[in-house]
Amino acid sequence: MADPSGRRPGPHARRRGYSYGPYLDGPDPLAPPFDLTAALDRIGRDVMEGSSPQQALRELLRQGLQNRRGLDDLTRQLWERRRELQRDNRVDGTLQEVRELLEKALTAEREALARQDSDDARFREMDLDTLPDNTGRAVAALNDYQWQSSDAREAYQEIKDLLGREMLDQRFAGMKEALQQATPEDVARVQEMLADLNQLLADHAAGTESPQQFADFMARHGDYFPENPQGTEELVDLLAARAAAAQRMMNSLSPEQRAELAELSRQAFGDPALAEALAQLDAQLQGMRPGEDWSGSGRFRGDNPMGMGEATRAMEELAQLEGLGDQLGQSYPGARLDDIDLDELAAALGDTAVADVRDLAALERELRDQGLFERAPDGSLRLSPKALRRLGQAALKDVVDKIGSRRGDRQTRRSGAAGEPTGASRPWAFGDTESWNVPRTLLNAELRRSGGDERTLDVSDVEVIETEHRSRAAVALCVDTSWSMVQDGRWVPMKRTALALHQLISTRFRTDDLQLITFGRQADEVELEELIGLEGAYVQGTNLHHALMLASRHLHRHPDAVPVVLVVTDGEPTAHLEPGAGPYFSYPPDPETLQVTVHELDNLTARRAAITFFVLGDDPRLAVFMDNLARRCHGRVVAPDLDGLGAEVVADYLRQRS
Repeated sequence: MADPSGRRPGPHARRRGYSYGPYLDGPDPLAPPFDLTAALDRIGRDVMEGSSPQQALRELLRQGLQNRRGLDDLTRQLWERRRELQRDNRVDGTLQEVRELLEKALTAEREALARQDSDDARFREMDLDTLPDNTGRAVAALNDYQWQSSDAREAYQEIKDLLGREMLDQRFAGMKEALQQATPEDVARVQEMLADLNQLLADHAAGTESPQQFADFMARHGDYFPENPQGTEELVDLLAARAAAAQRMMNSLSPEQRAELAELSRQAFGDPALAEALAQLDAQLQGMRPGEDWSGSGRFRGDNPMGMGEATRAMEELAQLEGLGDQLGQSYPGARLDDIDLDELAAALGDTAVADVRDLAALERELRDQGLFERAPDGSLRLSPKALRRLGQAALKDVVDKIGSRRGDRQTRRSGAAGEPTGASRPWAFGDTESWNVPRTLLNAELRRSGGDERTLDVSDVEVIETEHRSRAAVALCVDTSWSMVQDGRWVPMKRTALALHQLISTRFRTDDLQLITFGRQADEVELEELIGLEGAYVQGTNLHHALMLASRHLHRHPDAVPVVLVVTDGEPTAHLEPGAGPYFSYPPDPETLQVTVHELDNLTARRAAITFFVLGDDPRLAVFMDNLARRCHGRVVAPDLDGLGAEVVADYLRQRS
């Protein structure tokens, strides 16, 4: 290809090289979209385990899908950031205590007001409800509030004391501990020390400090200075370094945070005089030590890198992270992914986290837009028939794959050696007995020719007419729903088996009539969506008697159909129906339970029903009992593992209806 000058590169021109690697700048623009089938499989499995569709959808969003992080991973990263912030900052626990004390005060006050039946109490409640979200402004707004609860009053006073200790601890080492149980006299003594200190520094700056003034100051207030400075200059050096560090902390905050700090500082010990004295001290120190870094930000140094300003910033950041955690948790009523503040999330975790949330929101919208959920009459969310069909397709495909791998069969729509044409054809394979599709076979041979006149027929050209057996069957699938099925991990395989059989019959053998029957303490005829959403309950009883009664009733409704009964169970019959009295349970099995169960089995045998028992577990006594039942009804016993249950049931159904 010619370059812009019109010249062509020579044969030895050096080619530009390219190298490829992972995309590191935010979300991968080439990442594949979410696989809705995989998402629905996850949701379906959770529903079959007993979750509601809403819970299953929320669980999918929490865990993520296909190498995309879910809400849990983002929340975990958020809490790691929060823990890092708390771990790196020495006094974050104290600032968290301020927030907790404010909440404690408000909670105690609201409880006290709730017990008062007066207009004044209601107005006070309204005042509390309209407090600013900003902690500093909220504390300031409550300064003149007349507390009705003594506990609330004490908690609010503790906030003021805590703020005073923190402000002093910025500049005087050990003040926080020294003033832990501060009395009014202690606070007055601190105020006296600050007044004397400001006077000492003013005299020192003016050159009027007397030789004895520093010694007298240390004699009166030396316990506030454990570093034991030996002169005013050394004292100024010590205090200026700390004051400059505090100013750098202030500079790292936003204007809103500095305003909040100003509000909080005026509440220290309930007297703005402390903040005024400290401001005067800072001004003098800055004038005496202008070489200190007073204008920097984000660089914390000295013995106390976590001062009040940084603690205020940390408190705000912690609150922001906690708010994001609530949004990501989606645990409050009416929660939606749209509630997540993407700007705050980007600031906390980066653009990749925002992309993950957007992907999850898109997945949620797609699942709903595809019609995979619908509202039940009671307003709850449930899987739609479309979703059940998709789950059934996946379950049936899994079953067909297992049947093929187990027997070496190839996938085929043939259900019998003879049948009616489906209108389709397929390539011949060894063992096929269907008639040839002659037009397709000759066309394949013609297309294979390379232009010569000789016409030959190769085995690869042959196509056979696909047929489908058209005999009609009435099928009763009886599944055990006793607690042992849940306890031993047989609950989901049982439901997937029902899904696969239902899908096969509803799509391939539409003239067949399938009845799903559950039996625990008693039996019920259920629809597929009822069975899939059925939750395991701790109810003892295996009422095979009632299940066989319902199966017999189903077969009676279809006298012209091939009768097929499939029973999936993991226990002996321990319950039966008593006329007019409901279910009766006994363990070990009552002889009457066994007698009426066998009697109902004889009724099915009289209908010439093909009966197969699929026995789960390895209980020798159960195996012997089921063998006896099978011999009595000329049926079969199959003992599949859980992974092969669906394949065994479907294969047996196909064998029986043939």
